[in-house]
Formats: sequence, structure tokens, C-alpha cells
Amino acid sequence: MKARIAQLFAILLLLTVAAAAQDLASFEKRITVKKLPNGLTVIICRRPEAPVFSFYTHVDAGSAQDPLGKTGLAHMFEHMAFKGTDKIGTKNYPAEKVALEKVEKAYAAYIYARDKEIHPDPQHVQQLENAWKAAVKAADQYVIPNQFTEIVERNGGQDLNASTDEDETNYFYSLPENRLELWAYLESERFLHPVMRQFYDERNVVIEERRMRVDSNPIGRLLEQFTTAAFQASQYHRPTVGWTSDLNTFSATDAQKFFDEYYVPSNMVVTLVGDVTPERALPIVEKYFSRIPSHAKPDERITEEPPQNSERRVVLYEPSQPLYLEGYHRPDYRSPDDAVYDAIADLMSNGRTSRLYRALVRDKKIASDSAGFTGLPGNKYPHLFAFYAFPLPGHTTQEMADAIHEEIEKLKTQDISDAELKMIKTRSKAALIRSLGSNDGLATELGIYQARYGDWRELFRQVDRINKITKADIRRVANQTFVANNRTVGIIETAKPGASQSSEGSSSENQPPGNSPPAAHAAASQGGAQ
Repeated sequence: MKARIAQLFAILLLLTVAAAAQDLASFEKRITVKKLPNGLTVIICRRPEAPVFSFYTHVDAGSAQDPLGKTGLAHMFEHMAFKGTDKIGTKNYPAEKVALEKVEKAYAAYIYARDKEIHPDPQHVQQLENAWKAAVKAADQYVIPNQFTEIVERNGGQDLNASTDEDETNYFYSLPENRLELWAYLESERFLHPVMRQFYDERNVVIEERRMRVDSNPIGRLLEQFTTAAFQASQYHRPTVGWTSDLNTFSATDAQKFFDEYYVPSNMVVTLVGDVTPERALPIVEKYFSRIPSHAKPDERITEEPPQNSERRVVLYEPSQPLYLEGYHRPDYRSPDDAVYDAIADLMSNGRTSRLYRALVRDKKIASDSAGFTGLPGNKYPHLFAFYAFPLPGHTTQEMADAIHEEIEKLKTQDISDAELKMIKTRSKAALIRSLGSNDGLATELGIYQARYGDWRELFRQVDRINKITKADIRRVANQTFVANNRTVGIIETAKPGASQSSEGSSSENQPPGNSPPAAHAAASQGGAQ
């Protein structure tokens, strides 16, 4: 015990020293923010410890911005951003451009005959499909595959990747500091001159991604149906990977329209962190990124989700491990209580000392894993605080529900301890320090907070807000949020292989908790599609 206390003291001392070196005042001396005339926001943070830098490009458009009937477009363009430009990835762009125009004309004719004609002639539809595929093959002869990626990697680039979620699309990698101008050229070019080459091949990749992550994955199917049950008006009912019918229909022309609306400087933040100075970097950034034409920021109004007034349920019967999940509607990240929700998530789920792990896994031994988290499916708009548990063999999802509700009731009726409140605040500081430890991690955090709040300093103020949380705040928010008529439940019940799946995917609303099936609850967390 003495050794553990000494170890904890040492950790806290190191955190205090690290925090002193990474507080807001020290970062203000190293960070420069500039908004270019075209509306692009640029953040530069100098870290000269190694001759490298990382960048993060944040586009404030995710699947919540997908047009109706064209879900998956935000994710689709993430894939297209690596296909090159009118100068990279092509053997002869003038000829390729003509060939791609023929592809779109052929595809439009095929889709019209397939989907819009009242009495389509199957033979005619097949002829049009063949003509479209022939046009695709003709355009492919001009492609130099993976040239954009090869240029980056040949010049020392690492961790080249991107991600799309409900709220945004992100692009990032790292390079040696003497490749700064090359980076500025490449990154600005792919947003200045994108080319929708090999679009339909890549769309097939996304369709396969959906099959793997959703259609062939019980947890993926549950999350999709759970989310669409919880959100009936909000854009959050649209899956990031897209609905299958949309994936089989939208075109490269649709993707270009999405790009033209959302990939505009006023809707983007670019962050540079590493061995770069504003004196050197800003002229380079301005030289290349100022070429992107200015455009008004897209309309951000969305349909508001009306208050939920009854519990909703989704039950899947699958030959797989059972799962219990429940979610409660909560306000978006701008809520004055946002930090309180973060504190509750930490209390319930952070490590082996968390309440849900102790209660369900360690003490009752009824679950293999259990946690609570905020931000499902995103956090830019009003979303869900969710709880989940995986039952151990011999235990039911109803046991998971009862045990989770028991812990929720304690939040609502009993103050947390002084030690728990102190640990929440200490861990929030530690999490901040860890997020600042690497160039790419810092670049991401600065970019997201600048995009969300219009001020990167909110990254540090989040810790201040958690420091001000009281025990009464946690009880108040728990009582406001975790109520039955604000709850959506998702369950996977184990079914024997070959058994009837008649109830699979069924969703029913307005059922009082007492009338729920004997084993009715499930959970899991979701990552952004990539």
C-alpha cells in the first residue's frame, strides 16, 4: 500500500510539472492564428524539438451534411481526396477529363433507365450499364494509381490518413520540416483541383466496407438501427457509411456538388504543429491556400430532434454474443453542462476503478465489459449519453439493464465521494497533457477546438470547467437526463444458428419498461468510417 501511495504521488508530481510546462499561457506564446482573406483559418504551433511537423485539416462537414437520397457522400469524398488532382495521378489530364465526362453521361443515362422509367426494358438497361462500364474502362487508362500517396511517402511522409464521422472530415499526416512547401502545394491542390477518377471503383470499396462493418456485423446492425430509432428528425439518423440504395445510386457528379458546397475555405481549419515558425510558414501557406476561391460558409441550420416522450426499443436476434445498450438524449457540446456529462462518463467508465466496471465486472461478475460514454453518434448536435454491457455466459441482458439502472439511481440519489470528484478532476488534467504529447495529437485538438468554438483556447478551458463541477451538478444532470421516457434501448439476444429471425431488427416504441421482453438491452461504441 505504501508503495502504491508513493507511486501515485510521483505520478501526480510529474503531471503537475508537465502541466506547468503545457498550460494556456505557454501555448499562447507559441501559437499563431491567422484567417486568410478567402476565409481559411490557419493555426501554427512551434515545437522545435525535432525537425518534423504534423498537420491537421478539418472540414466542418460529416455525414450529418449528406443530402437525403445521397447518404455516404461525405465519407465518399474522403476516399476521393487521395486520388490526386489534374496534375497528380494522371497520364494525360485533358484526355482524361473528356473520358470522365463521358462516364458521367453514360451513368446518368443508365440510372435514369434503371430507376426512373415507368416500365424499364431490362435489355435496354443492360446495354446502358455495359456502355457505362466501357466508359469507365476507357477513362482508367489515363490513371496513375496511388501517385499522391507515393509522393508523400517518398518525401518522408508518415501516418497518411483521413477519417469521416457524423460531424466532420479530417485529413492528416507528418513530414520533415524541409518539406513544408511540398505539403502546402499537395494539400491545397487536392482541394483546389480534385478529380473524381476511379469513383465507381472506390464506391464499390465503400459498399464492401458497409457489408463488413454493418450488414455482416451484429453490433454494426444494432448501432445503425438503434441510432435511427433514437433520432427521427435530426440528421444523426443518417449512417456515415451510407444506406445501400444510396451507395448504389449516387454519382461522381453528386460528389463534386457536395465538395463544391462544403470544401470551401470558410468551412475549413488547417493546423501545423512542429518545427515550423509563423515567419517561415505563413507566407508559404498564404501562397498556396489563398488560391482556393472564397465562398460563403454553408448553412448550418438543421432539423431539431423533438423531445422524446416514451422509451424506444430495438431488439435483434442473432447467433452472436448478447449485448445491452441504452442511450439518453442530451444537449450538444455548447451546453453549460457539457463538462458535467464528461465527468459522469469518467466516473462510470474510466478504468478498473470505474463504477460500472466495479459493479458489473468485478463484484457481480455478470458482464465481461461495461461502460458509459457521451458523444453517440457525434457531439456537434444534440446527441446521446449511452451505457452498455456484454453479459457473461449464463447471464441475461435484463440483468445488465437492472445493474446499470442501479448505478444510475445512485448517481441520482447519492452524492459521489470527495475522492471520486478529486480523481475526475485529476484525470481530466492528465488526459489534456496526454493529448498534447505528440505533434499530430496537438494538431488535431487545436484544429477541432478552433473549428467548434472559434478559439483553440477552449481546449484548456474545458479542464477549468471540469474543475468547477460540484457533486450537486452531477446529481442534477443525472436526474434531468437519465429518465425512462428519454431512453432508447438496443438489444442483441443470442439466437441459435438457423433459428427464425422474424424479430431481427424489429423496433417498437411507446412500450413501458415493465412490458419489455425478459432479455431486452445492449451496447457498444462507434468509430468514424475511414
